[in-house]
Amino acid sequence: MANAYGFLGPSVPSLRRKIQPLIGNFGSGFCSNEGRSKRVLCSSTAEGAEKLSASQFRIARLTSRGCKLIGCGSAVPSLQLSNDDLAKIVDTSDEWISVRTGIRNRRVLTGKDSMTFLATEAARKALQMAEVDPDDVDMVLLCTSTPEDLFGSATQIQRALGCKRNPLAYDITAACSGFVLGLVSAACHIRGGAFQNVLVIGADALSRYVDWTDRGTCILFGDAAGAVLLQACDSDDDGLFGFDLHSDGDGQRHLNASIKENEVDHALGSNGLVLGFPPKRSSYSCIQMNGKEVFRFAVRCVPQSIESALGKAGLTGSSVDWLLLHQANQRIIDAVATRLEVPQERIISNLANYGNTSAASIPLALDEAVRSGKVKSGQTIAAAGFGAGLTWGSAIVKWC
Repeated sequence: MANAYGFLGPSVPSLRRKIQPLIGNFGSGFCSNEGRSKRVLCSSTAEGAEKLSASQFRIARLTSRGCKLIGCGSAVPSLQLSNDDLAKIVDTSDEWISVRTGIRNRRVLTGKDSMTFLATEAARKALQMAEVDPDDVDMVLLCTSTPEDLFGSATQIQRALGCKRNPLAYDITAACSGFVLGLVSAACHIRGGAFQNVLVIGADALSRYVDWTDRGTCILFGDAAGAVLLQACDSDDDGLFGFDLHSDGDGQRHLNASIKENEVDHALGSNGLVLGFPPKRSSYSCIQMNGKEVFRFAVRCVPQSIESALGKAGLTGSSVDWLLLHQANQRIIDAVATRLEVPQERIISNLANYGNTSAASIPLALDEAVRSGKVKSGQTIAAAGFGAGLTWGSAIVKWC
């Protein structure tokens, strides 16, 4: 009932332009009941009225549900590394880094910290702001490329939060686009009718996969976690207006941390079996990135994605209060804003303080903007993530 372009969803809210809604599964945007005066009734019908088929009932139920952001939170490690600190490790300087990236500081995990702990703290703060008890959480989505268990870390966050009803928890891997994908996934789950409160967490510890002798990449990344709580609501209160999601595996060569095989454990040997058995133990390489190609990709694809999501939501750029991009590089943020004709005063950015925190960057910046009073209730945000895969996507949302 949903695809990569928009929901089969409710009537558009007041922020959107007045468009003629229709029932259908259109790839180009939101669809809805034909006019509010013709709402489908899901209760007993009067004598002589037609009964709804099972498929009509499902459509009516879906189009009567929306979702909204009602809480956010974030957490960062205690250790801060400045550009001057990095200049003691690699051949660089504060000026060289800040001019090219806009980054001045980043937070990095130490032996006392863990990505799971940061994610749990961010989620707990989001629940506190939303005034929702952990036992009322129906699902936990952890958007991360750096889980602390091969099989995922979401369940450990669910356990740490003390969710006694054993809600479903799973990981989503989409690198720096992960949080946007998590938002859309949560909305689809809610609109399906089975979930009321869904935690979406973006958390990454890319410092564990950085070559700290490579000044081209070690200057960019930091560790953090951010979270939001999405809650089911009436369609009139819907807070996710439209979205646009894409991937291009051909671009994987420009940004990756591929698996690498280690030498065979000599204690095992081959045991006289087939050559190549047992398999070599494997691990992941450090992050490899072609910065110029990633820059070109981002400034080309991200504005197109945001414009597409806005069009499918029935909005124009002038309807957006804030532009919130994945915090990768200030030059990318500025270039995208210029193409979208968004003035600097409407851009949310905390890149200078934290660097590129991958899936955590959007919810981390959102949480700071909300708690500082910059983002206010009812305001519309155009958010976009982009990164390894290559993946990219955008979502047009309203803060509660």
